[in-house]
Amino acid sequence: MGLFSKDIKTFEDLYKHGLQDIYYAENQIVKSLPTMIDNASDAELKRGLQQHLRETKEQVKRLEQVFKLHDETPSGTKCPAIDGIIDEGSDLIGEVEDKAVLNVGLIAAAQAVEHYEITRYGALIAWARELGHDKDAAILARNLSEERATDKKLTVLAERRVNPRPATGNATQARRPKAAASRRTAATRRKPAQKKQRKKSARRS
Repeated sequence: MGLFSKDIKTFEDLYKHGLQDIYYAENQIVKSLPTMIDNASDAELKRGLQQHLRETKEQVKRLEQVFKLHDETPSGTKCPAIDGIIDEGSDLIGEVEDKAVLNVGLIAAAQAVEHYEITRYGALIAWARELGHDKDAAILARNLSEERATDKKLTVLAERRVNPRPATGNATQARRPKAAASRRTAATRRKPAQKKQRKKSARRS
């Protein structure tokens, strides 16, 4: 069942359904992260994913605290969105043989998950505050903070350590034609001046 269901009648229903949605998502992420960790060949990426697995397990526990605040048993509702994102990551692992390229793909897959979670937590926190569930909002805000921090770490890792950098030689070659063109232009400008100088010298003689 998706986020927008016919079973949702009130704002409170929407909020509780959102909690079930993210609870399902976090549990699916806990199941999928070990495979990503096993297939990451970059040491820093592997450590980052391991750390996030530990954080995600704690996030699940925090969500269970929120359910208990409402005297409800923690439960999830199937979320096609997170299932699709995770399936894409799994397909990538099976299709890419080059380890360096796979590392780049794993970062992109992990960030797709993070962006989904950031969006969901952002909405849930706003809904919780509007409904007067301030304790819920405080707990959910801790999860959101960790998701944002993980996303930033993945971005830095992608830019510094894993994503292929453009070859410096190409940039140098790109600059050389411009320099050569500048020299040709300067030489062209000098030629008329040199001709005028020769004409003046001929008149004096």
